Amino acid sequence: MTLSRILIANRGEIALRIVRTARDLGATSILPYTPEDLMSPAAELADEAYALPEGSSYTDAAALLELARTTGADAIHPGYGFLSEDAGFARSIIEAGITWVGPSPEAMDALGDKMSARATAERAQVAPVPGITDSVSDADTVISFAAAHGYPVALKRTDGGGGRGITVLHNDEEVRTTPAFESAALGGGTLILERFVTAARHVETQCARDSHGGFAVVSTRDCSLQRRNQKLLEEAPAPFLPEGVHGRLVEASRRLLETVDYVGVATCEFLLTPEGNVWFLEVNPRLQVEHCVTEEVTGTDLVEVQLRIAEGGRLGKLNEPRGHSLELRITCEDPSRGLAPSTGTITRLRWPAGPGIRIESGVTEGDVVTPLFDPMLAKIIVTGASRQQAIARARRALRETVVEGVTVCTALHAEVLTRPDFTAPDKAGQLAVTTRWIENEVLPELAQAASSHSDGSQADSEAVANPRTRSSYIIELNGRRMQLTLPDGILAPTNPARSFSPRSNRAQPLRSRSGGAARSPRGTTSGDKEATFSEPGVIAAPMQAIVTRICVEPGQQVCQGDLLVVLESMKMENYVHALSDGTISEIPVSAGRTVSAGDVLVRMSTPENDSEEA
Repeated sequence: MTLSRILIANRGEIALRIVRTARDLGATSILPYTPEDLMSPAAELADEAYALPEGSSYTDAAALLELARTTGADAIHPGYGFLSEDAGFARSIIEAGITWVGPSPEAMDALGDKMSARATAERAQVAPVPGITDSVSDADTVISFAAAHGYPVALKRTDGGGGRGITVLHNDEEVRTTPAFESAALGGGTLILERFVTAARHVETQCARDSHGGFAVVSTRDCSLQRRNQKLLEEAPAPFLPEGVHGRLVEASRRLLETVDYVGVATCEFLLTPEGNVWFLEVNPRLQVEHCVTEEVTGTDLVEVQLRIAEGGRLGKLNEPRGHSLELRITCEDPSRGLAPSTGTITRLRWPAGPGIRIESGVTEGDVVTPLFDPMLAKIIVTGASRQQAIARARRALRETVVEGVTVCTALHAEVLTRPDFTAPDKAGQLAVTTRWIENEVLPELAQAASSHSDGSQADSEAVANPRTRSSYIIELNGRRMQLTLPDGILAPTNPARSFSPRSNRAQPLRSRSGGAARSPRGTTSGDKEATFSEPGVIAAPMQAIVTRICVEPGQQVCQGDLLVVLESMKMENYVHALSDGTISEIPVSAGRTVSAGDVLVRMSTPENDSEEA
């Protein structure tokens, strides 16, 4: 069987990535798109592109399946995100007689949530992070576990996926007062309990297994540089592994996939502790964002491998890793403000080039970055004959990168690439960084440095508070070409980078984290006003986040401290409580919607605002 017409159920840079491999193989790429993506590079380069029905999105399984039928697609590739881990979607594709480019629905079910994944690991005799696999529903169970294993501990919603829905607890009092139990019950979810490991590396294996039993670990990767479980920099192969760890990772990965008869490409994720413990985290039954470093370090096209396996072919012998590769995720986030999101119009864009440089991006100059979508603009993948050369090339790549109109995280990457903790092994010959290194050491120092450089002027404070309002200019000083960066308004009072409109000619958003109706740049529906934290009876979002659960309804009486709304930000759950007694009068948001800091979540009738109205 040869796949000839491949529908790509995704968008942005991963859709473009699959389009290119399909073209290499002589297959026809079919791309669905929403109105925002009409002018996207992926839609432009796909062989065929079709508009999704009005009001539909990339999570509309029925619309995608219907499009596959009407276009004569013989395969669907889900990419990553959206429906890539939806066993029900995979099952419907297979039942329609269309090839699903991914593992079987049964394998996805066995690995699909944290509870089933832990159970699978135990069957495979692969040790998970110490914890309780069964559902946890009360504080006493957590306190008893912590007495034996120590704090901190993590309560994880089994339906959280990808590190989402995590509540970290540090003592008995936090356990007794956490809303996590109530939130899970209201949302119909269950919780598992694990020890929260604070000093460990995040290592993973890029695996492939065919329907004939052929198995390979294409390469290892290190993904320790992350913030709140969100990866920022990845590399392959994983450097400075203690003796014997590589073999343990390979064998554990083999047992995990064989236990569920996994067929396809997968990533097995583990924690490596300073003591040499290797603990299973999860299996991602899809292509990973960081697959590019494995491709570059081995010369293997993983999308091609996926398609070959889906056709029923054999894995065959794959290339061994040679050299070293780094992936820098370029996100619209300001490292001087703790990676606060940045939005606006990309007024100038230039990616690096030269030896060892690969760019994966789905945006172009003029596109609009809104608060509604994933902040990643691109991935810069840098490869060298050695880790040292790859790091040197990454430094060069960052110096060549130009993004104006929004603030990106290049300063964070530049800082990391100079630190000895990352660039060289420690006295024990191991990598000193852990999954908490970025947020505990690097980001606080960057924020402090930014604060110390501030002179307190209005222009400076505005540039920090609203980072998209900076622009760069090329000047010539005494015959020397130089670049000058200033807050907007100094040279041009009405600089267009100062604001943006999603109605601009190229309003191409980044990857959506949720469906939902069209919204303004602030994330509010038409007519909503942004909340002021001082307004009585108004509960506002403290951060940009996704509303995961609404725990009250209009007309309901609540007491001070009652749980109102659960938000998810940076893969962590955040609980919003009533600030006083009152009655819920309005809930202008809905579950699944993205909100920005200051957006109204709940309006309440309270004695305070009732007296003001009187």
